[in-house]
Amino acid sequence: MSSTMEERSESGAVEDATGVPGALGAIDGLLARHGMLFALAVALVATLGSLYFSELRHYIPCRLCWFQRIFMYPLALIIPIGLLRRDPGLRYYVLPMAGVGALIALYHVLLQKTNLFEESAACLATVPCSGQYISWFGFVSIPVLALTAFVLILLSGSAEPERAEDGVALHDAPPWRSVLGTIGLIALAFAVLWMLRI
Repeated sequence: MSSTMEERSESGAVEDATGVPGALGAIDGLLARHGMLFALAVALVATLGSLYFSELRHYIPCRLCWFQRIFMYPLALIIPIGLLRRDPGLRYYVLPMAGVGALIALYHVLLQKTNLFEESAACLATVPCSGQYISWFGFVSIPVLALTAFVLILLSGSAEPERAEDGVALHDAPPWRSVLGTIGLIALAFAVLWMLRI
């Protein structure tokens, strides 16, 4: 067997001859252990970011933005509660909400960036859904940020948790420090933004 060929370790991860898991195996392992924690961080950043845009920057949300908020804001509460309770079915609550939110965000992005859809009368009444408050790098708008957040939550939340041979999830202790640390760091970052009025 060539020394450059990849081998499977006892854990099933693909390894090279040095015994180091391949990049994809490492990402899989990381998501299996911390996927929902990453989903929590994304949901918190998206929730606080939308509040930052509307409350600090005074960008008035359009109707489609409100629908996206309806599916994002609960995730910032459901995910930490599910993590702290070690709910094995957490992803079955998170993924449908993130999926519907992603579809709404995708429609909103296509409405803003293409001519595929005509703007509905509901959006024209107060704030047009095709309007763009930001355009970072020439293409990143608020709906693009929302779509990115929903897709990241879908990807990280759909990772299969690691399980021992008896089917019990590994890392079974309640992740108090991880959950509270994630919430605290993100809240602190947005508190600083709020105080600096950036």
